[in-house]
Amino acid sequence: MAQRAPRRSGASRPTSREGRRPRARDEEGILPVLAKAVRQVEAAAQRGPVRPGARTAYQVVALLVREERARVKTDPEVSEAERSAVLTRLDGIATILAKTAARDTSLLALLAEDATVSSAALSLKEDMLRAAGREVEPEEEPEPDETAAAPAAPQRIVPPTVIARQLANPFLAPDYSAVPPRPTTNRLGGWELLTPLFRAFESGGDATCMPLPEDPDLPMGMRGLHLMRHQAQLVAAAAEGHRTFLLADEPGLGKTAQALLAAEAADAFPLLVAVPNVVKANWAREAELWTPRRTSTVVHGNGETVDGFADIVIVNYEILDRHVGWLGEHGFQGMVVDEAHFIKNKTSQRSRHVLELSERIRSRRLNPLLMALTGTPLINDIEDFRAIWQFLGWIDDTKPRMTLMAALEENGLTPADHGFYKAARTSVIDLGIVRRRKVDVAADIPSRRIADLPVELDDEAGRSIRAAEQELARRLVARYESALATRKVSVVVDGIDHDLVRRVAEWEREDGGSDKTGDNVFTVMRRIGQAKAGLAADYAAQLARNVGKVVFFAKHIDVMDEAEQTFARRGIGYSSIRGDQTPKARKVAIDAFLTDPEVSVVVCSLTAAGVGLNLQVASNVVLAELSWTSAEQTQAIDRVHRIGQTEPVTAWRIIAAQTIDPRIAQLIDDKAGLAARALDGSDEEVGSSADVQLEALVTLLTKALEKRQAAAPATEVPAAADVLEVPEVTEA
Repeated sequence: MAQRAPRRSGASRPTSREGRRPRARDEEGILPVLAKAVRQVEAAAQRGPVRPGARTAYQVVALLVREERARVKTDPEVSEAERSAVLTRLDGIATILAKTAARDTSLLALLAEDATVSSAALSLKEDMLRAAGREVEPEEEPEPDETAAAPAAPQRIVPPTVIARQLANPFLAPDYSAVPPRPTTNRLGGWELLTPLFRAFESGGDATCMPLPEDPDLPMGMRGLHLMRHQAQLVAAAAEGHRTFLLADEPGLGKTAQALLAAEAADAFPLLVAVPNVVKANWAREAELWTPRRTSTVVHGNGETVDGFADIVIVNYEILDRHVGWLGEHGFQGMVVDEAHFIKNKTSQRSRHVLELSERIRSRRLNPLLMALTGTPLINDIEDFRAIWQFLGWIDDTKPRMTLMAALEENGLTPADHGFYKAARTSVIDLGIVRRRKVDVAADIPSRRIADLPVELDDEAGRSIRAAEQELARRLVARYESALATRKVSVVVDGIDHDLVRRVAEWEREDGGSDKTGDNVFTVMRRIGQAKAGLAADYAAQLARNVGKVVFFAKHIDVMDEAEQTFARRGIGYSSIRGDQTPKARKVAIDAFLTDPEVSVVVCSLTAAGVGLNLQVASNVVLAELSWTSAEQTQAIDRVHRIGQTEPVTAWRIIAAQTIDPRIAQLIDDKAGLAARALDGSDEEVGSSADVQLEALVTLLTKALEKRQAAAPATEVPAAADVLEVPEVTEA
């Protein structure tokens, strides 16, 4: 009989709840309760469609995993080893949740932040907490106040410049110039048609793309940008009068440019663009590139900086609630919804706002330009597209609208007829469904390209980063001014002494690693990477749901940790390749990504996974942090872009706007050369990492001096060549 190992001396079992260590939760506490519940849900999903009781349990387990993770990460009484052990077990539970959702993707709606938590779910949550030995304090209901006013409506904002525009244009006359065709028969009047329409897509069929002009013009785009043929086809369709599009091209095929140029072709301005927060800055940049004659404005927070007279208004879903009022009265001629699968849950707040806005736009203009952009294939979970079709005006809550009904009547068939489903599917597609894959338009796009995705860091971390950059710039200016003060021979320098700027940057780079100098260019870039981690992971999760496997690269462990936690919360299966793994663990992680359909993302260290791997099962790469050299970046992309890859590869480089990040990206590109980096795949190193660091410091110092000089006249200063010595500067 096996003997029980003796307990080590000094390791006494705690006798009170307060003294119990988290490691004792292997057999008690919340973790075993969650583990048991998630296994029961997993087993239920394996038997068939998940029933309501199991769905409730699934949602409650997910809620408790989130709460427990947040509690453990912030509990000062938990040691690092204990915290790591608990988080590992929570990750295991989250992985089972993700695998279960892969069997029944309707469960993903329960993970949304705005998902409804039923009273049954709240009751089950209390039961689980009691089973874990935790006391559940019932919420105290406030005594009714008969004198209290009714609950306040959601805060509604009207920015000052919007009011100014309304006063300048007091009469926004409705436009009813284009009347949709009316059905000439009423053969389908007594039929329920929405369910048959959705079923027509579930069974698959021909390619999901409306007829497009075969030979569109391929004009030179603005600022030397060229339209690709597949992009020009959609723009030509808009120019010919088509006004509703469900644009479902795969990521990397330029849906943003197509939407903007379609609006230009349709003269659909002012244009409203509703997007996720992670791509808001990218839309502003693309609008400037493709429609430079149009002004664009981005709505932040309460809209204090909104330009009410702009042609393009970009707003993220999260703040629609406070702006939906004035947006509905603004007189938009068109509306674009990016990542349109975000509105598939019609009960969510953002979906209700989007549908309200489209309805109000149609009430003023009968034939506005309405575009829903998403890379999600239409043949999966077609019911999820009910809200999108309603946004486009193809259906309402219960039946097809006039245009679609006229097309169905024209087919001369009813749901009882054999050919109805194929004909109905074609009728819906002809309303404006456009779906192209990378392999379908491979001749249009390079075999490998890098797409920069700017994101905004508008939280506390972003403000801290910008403050750190300013402090670094102040230190550089102090060094520059100190160097000027040590010169012996005075000469007149017209403006900034750029030779001295470069020498000051070199001094900073040489001793910038010293902790007495505060934040240096390395620590600033690391902080930027940490702040971008969640946004980069969110975008990778969107890609994973849209097109399948994604490779996620980061430089630092904490960025990888944040990304993995985001994937777990989103129900995305992932594996991880790190430098501290054993060869066996590394092989298991790689094989899981290559062969397991439930593992959608592999989170890779740039240094540990940048070479020696073949990950060509994916065609999309997310670069969450910038490299200091182009070779490191190229090596990472080449894990996917290599011999045997059958699809064009897109590397999405996440760039933090309004920081030094864009300048670093530009420097890397300038040093490498566009052709070597994006066309021929050369690994030749053009310039070193030290060059990029030096030029970044030169940029910071030059910009700071330009700001100072703008408010002061030129002064008599010594030449850079006369500097004899530079005293040590320790404070700005």
